[in-house]
Amino acid sequence: MKRIAVACLLVIGLAAWFLLDLGQYLTLDALRAQQAAIEHFYRANPLLVLLAFFVIYVVLTALSVPGAVIMTLAAGAVFGVTTGTLVVSFASSIGATLAFLASRYLFHDAVQTRFGARLRSVNEGVARDGAFYLFSLRLVPVFPFFAVNLVMGLTPIRTWTYYWVSQVGMLLGTVVYVNAGTQLARIEALSDIASPGLLASFAALGALPWIGKWIMAATKRRRVYARWRRPRRFDRNLVVIGAGAAGLVSSLIGATVRAKVTLVEASKMGGDCLNYGCVPSKALIKSARIAEQMRRADRYGLESSEPSFSFKAVMGRVHDIIAAVEPHDSVERYTGLGVDVVKGYARIVDPWTVEIAREDGTTQRLTTRSIVIAAGAEPLVPDLPGLAESGYVTSDTLWEHFATLDEMPRRIVVLGGGPIGSELSQAFARLGAEVTQVERGERLLPREDEDVSELARAAQEASGVTVLTGHEAIRVENGVERKLVLSNGSHEHTLGFDALIVAVGRKARLSGYGLEELGIETQRTVVTDEYLATLYPNIYAAGDVAGPYQFTHTAAHQAWFASVNALFGQFWRFKADYRVIPWTTFIDPEVARVGLNEQEAREQGVAHEVTTFPLHELDRAIADSATKGFVKVLTPPGKDRIRGATIVGEHAGELLAEYVLAMKHGLGLNKIMGTIHTYPTMAEANKYAAGEWKKKHAPEALLRFVERYHAWRRG
Repeated sequence: MKRIAVACLLVIGLAAWFLLDLGQYLTLDALRAQQAAIEHFYRANPLLVLLAFFVIYVVLTALSVPGAVIMTLAAGAVFGVTTGTLVVSFASSIGATLAFLASRYLFHDAVQTRFGARLRSVNEGVARDGAFYLFSLRLVPVFPFFAVNLVMGLTPIRTWTYYWVSQVGMLLGTVVYVNAGTQLARIEALSDIASPGLLASFAALGALPWIGKWIMAATKRRRVYARWRRPRRFDRNLVVIGAGAAGLVSSLIGATVRAKVTLVEASKMGGDCLNYGCVPSKALIKSARIAEQMRRADRYGLESSEPSFSFKAVMGRVHDIIAAVEPHDSVERYTGLGVDVVKGYARIVDPWTVEIAREDGTTQRLTTRSIVIAAGAEPLVPDLPGLAESGYVTSDTLWEHFATLDEMPRRIVVLGGGPIGSELSQAFARLGAEVTQVERGERLLPREDEDVSELARAAQEASGVTVLTGHEAIRVENGVERKLVLSNGSHEHTLGFDALIVAVGRKARLSGYGLEELGIETQRTVVTDEYLATLYPNIYAAGDVAGPYQFTHTAAHQAWFASVNALFGQFWRFKADYRVIPWTTFIDPEVARVGLNEQEAREQGVAHEVTTFPLHELDRAIADSATKGFVKVLTPPGKDRIRGATIVGEHAGELLAEYVLAMKHGLGLNKIMGTIHTYPTMAEANKYAAGEWKKKHAPEALLRFVERYHAWRRG
């Protein structure tokens, strides 16, 4: 109701301005004609005239109507330079702030709700550098005064900041125009004041805040580097620490642009994804899925059978797959591409020097212009009494350990209800182990929507996994039989196990690289700015060690920004872009997502509507007996722009790519619906989801008219 009242007041004020043609009184001719009368009245009633002038100026500015320049000239003509400047300076700043507040009150929420995702980087920039932006705009009169007020009201800049920056930033322009007003008789047109030379001078002044910002940044860099002695020459343009996804991409980009690059890796090339994560887990999941299909063959009209297999052979295949992919990330390949690959441990000695304890026992020191830290992450192991003596394995160590076993452990307990724990639990259960999955929280995959978590739990249990949510591990008892003691808040109970897999998350590798000695801040990850730079502008971090995501594809994505900024940041730097990040949990059915889900939209207060298409209505899913799951799309109310998509179903990871492309390039559901999809394919689900949205937004009034038209045509 208050918003309506404010809007009505503005509309009435603007209507009065135009209907009564009040603008005729704010022209140069009108001002010259009335100057003598106004001056006479001012001498007789100085306080009244000053107050009336102040109020009128504030009202006109708040309404964002033309006339501020004429009023400013009038202040100079009637009050003189000193008094005129004082009155106009405060009146214009107060009026501008009122217009700013009106814009914010009436339109801010609607604009941020509709364009919040796209405006995130702008909002962050304004929150950080808003004073600089505004000060530059206020110093350059080329930018319309009223437009600055209205546009800035849509941003998160603080009201007090807006006021005082406007007060200071407009002061110089105010003095110029008030002083011009003292010579009113000589002014034939406003262009006589705002000459090209004057505007150019103001534009130069507008650059002052950014020059100041650059000087401040340079001063900060000088202070950061003060205790270090910079080399006169450098052995390398770039040294990359870690040969996982981020490190490989960073070094490859450097070599591609002909920089001299050294890549240092202490363990295996390819990092976690190739050796311990994505590749081996997907190889295991494939074997487990085939075993499940054999066990459930009756669903396809075939005779079911319990799969018979050698666990050693299954794990052997996992390692064969790793070996098949390995050449893509090998020392030989990257050396051939122009990268100097060194096996050993790297430690940053100073901002430009990396010391390498090489695998052959020698020590090497390299000076380098820039450094990219891509050290990755490792499994998080909880401080659990008895765990160290239990012979537990993690998502990293189980591949080597299980490969030595002749038989698969009969009873496996998996700690963790996230993606890694869920994938491993289902895979080993499908291979015939008695698997219990323990999650401290109330549901599996807690970052996903509740209906997704429920479907994931049902899938786990259908595969033979015993799921215990709301249970916390208390300790491990190591006796004749190893047991995990759990608590559900009211009582304790024990689980015997033959193998315990710890999959409660991963943590960035932060120690051993010299970060502490250099004073580079670390929290859960290496602390970086939006350009992925650390405290030192020439030292960057990318991948799991930098966060906030722990995906191979995100690490590669960050690597581009880190390496390009490291090599060419003296000319231009690029902010890391996280607006469209997809991910998939490879249980069966798969869970894939990009952008917001319902849970996050509610938490962030983002207005949205949900469109869902169930896979049991899709012909190809029916033919494949793969009807469990759905496609769920979030859009702004009444709009087809995609805020996020969640797909649960067979090949969900592949199906998601269409939504990733659409979100990246601003394509809405209407575009997806208008695209031909092959029949019968799972990809048609995306088109049908778009069709469901379209049905909800059908133009009913038009359809009723068309219905009457067709009735008329029938006679």
